[in-house]
Amino acid sequence: MLRSNNADPEAAKGVGFGLAAYVMWGCFPLFFALFEGVPAYEILIHRIIWSCLFLVGLITLLGRWAPVRLALAEPKRLGRVLGCALLIALNWGLYIYAVETKQVLQASLGYFLTPLVNVALGMLVLREFMARLQLVALGLATLAIAIQFFLLGELPWISLALALSFGTYGLLRKQIPLDGLSGLFVETLLLLPLGLLALSWLSLQELSHFADEQFTTLLLIASGVITALPLMAFAGAARRLRLATLGFLMYINPSIQFLIALLVFHEPLSPIQLTTFLLIWTGLAMYSWSAWQSRPSRALVTD
Repeated sequence: MLRSNNADPEAAKGVGFGLAAYVMWGCFPLFFALFEGVPAYEILIHRIIWSCLFLVGLITLLGRWAPVRLALAEPKRLGRVLGCALLIALNWGLYIYAVETKQVLQASLGYFLTPLVNVALGMLVLREFMARLQLVALGLATLAIAIQFFLLGELPWISLALALSFGTYGLLRKQIPLDGLSGLFVETLLLLPLGLLALSWLSLQELSHFADEQFTTLLLIASGVITALPLMAFAGAARRLRLATLGFLMYINPSIQFLIALLVFHEPLSPIQLTTFLLIWTGLAMYSWSAWQSRPSRALVTD
């Protein structure tokens, strides 16, 4: 049954949720830059702990314990969830480190690269068919990295590590039947013992910054909240929008990071780095056009 009267409002809500999610993710550098003197690994520890605790309350409020109990009741699947947990923790830690060391441009490049890494992983691991434009896009990304390596004499390892860790996380995450909120909770729950042990060690060594200053303490607690909020908005968008539409919105996040790096943190952008970004952007345009062209036509709107 065609329901045109409900299609536009739902799509508009989906776009609103998507914009909220990607704008929040894009503004993360502004938040993590507030941690003066707190090392990246300690922020990561607190992000894991407070994310888990915040999600306990959120899942209870939303009544979403059923999929969590189901996941925990199947130990065979927890191996993949643990793999996801370790990958997302690595991604979070690298990102915080990039902000602390004023390498947000590299971080934004990493998230621009992620869709193309997904294409490569789909081809190599899942044996998915790649359209010609997608292969060209992948070639342009490879060329961009090669230019940085040979002309600047350095490999953009933060960009590559962020893209590979998040791309591999997405590959594993597709094989786990958990929604974003429940999945993140189970992942942080598996990491919680390590987080608590690490926090205890920091406290015993008198290296912990928690409770040193009220502002820092509140920031560390807030790191858990800001982890979950964009994920909730993204879940609302994913339920209402096509994957192709979400794909276009996805570029908002690294674009905001790119602008923050230039305009707020005043990071230098050399001509070679600009060439790298232009090649990546051209590849993304080709990839997006290919994805849009191959999207399934949908004449009906369903829940």
